[in-house]
Amino acid sequence: MNYERLKTFIAVAERKSFSEAAKILFVTQPTITAQVKALEEELDTKLFERTTKKVEMTQSASILLKYAKEIVHLNDVAKKEVLKIEEFMYGDLSIGCSLTIGEYILPEFLKRLKEMYPLINMSVDITNSNNIVEHMKDQLIDVGLVETPIEDPKMIFEPFWEDELLLIAAPDYFSQDEIRISHDLLKSTPLIMREKGSGTRSVLMNHLKDAGISINDLNIVMELGSTEAIKSAVEAGLGVSIISNHAIKKEQKLQLLKAYTIKNVTFNRYFYIAVRKDQVLKSTADVFVEELKKLKREKMKNTLIHLPASNC
Repeated sequence: MNYERLKTFIAVAERKSFSEAAKILFVTQPTITAQVKALEEELDTKLFERTTKKVEMTQSASILLKYAKEIVHLNDVAKKEVLKIEEFMYGDLSIGCSLTIGEYILPEFLKRLKEMYPLINMSVDITNSNNIVEHMKDQLIDVGLVETPIEDPKMIFEPFWEDELLLIAAPDYFSQDEIRISHDLLKSTPLIMREKGSGTRSVLMNHLKDAGISINDLNIVMELGSTEAIKSAVEAGLGVSIISNHAIKKEQKLQLLKAYTIKNVTFNRYFYIAVRKDQVLKSTADVFVEELKKLKREKMKNTLIHLPASNC
């Protein structure tokens, strides 16, 4: 059975939609229809019942789906093993990356990777963690880097980098007596937040909840989808925010922003590598993940950081 036809069949079966399958495979809907029809003719059976509202698998399709996934999986494994004997690593690599990682950590790592593997053509989609997981499930990207693990049975998350969130303000926003911010002061101070779906926001709210502070207790005056926009708003004195310590190194050096801790609250977290549970990583993605893990091992050796157990 033809590999592309089977991939098309799996996409339609999982999405229960010819149009959605066309989107994730980057082809036209007539192409999807033609591929399914050719597979039906090859097997001499009907695979889908189509109405104006939905697509349902036939009994034959239900049987085929299991074997189609195994065939596609074995094909991907075989291709990957063959590529290992090539003298040079080359090919495309698509990465989904949350904003904090993409803006402040990934560039230096990509420079290192590009020097080692100049023939890998890398593209990076910088968006929030929820979008990355959805794009990975739709097979639009090969590997993701997110700020918080998301509960999803189709995904696996492995920590690779430690981070800490800090409260930031303009240098003269608080009085000189304020060294650590009290809960009452935090609740009354205008707060600028990342948008819903952001990994930073999710981690922040979980830690505040553990400290007995709910979102309703906070004086949220603005929600922004960019860390750079948040820093600019804070510099302008529009309020305070809580963001990654990696994002403010330059501003602290130039004394544009001041960082504070909050009494009895710590915002320690990890950044995570995200992959699909059933995914056979192509060779370029394998290299990317292995180099990230190598970076993690170097960091652990240098700083004696203890990372939580992986579920990979």
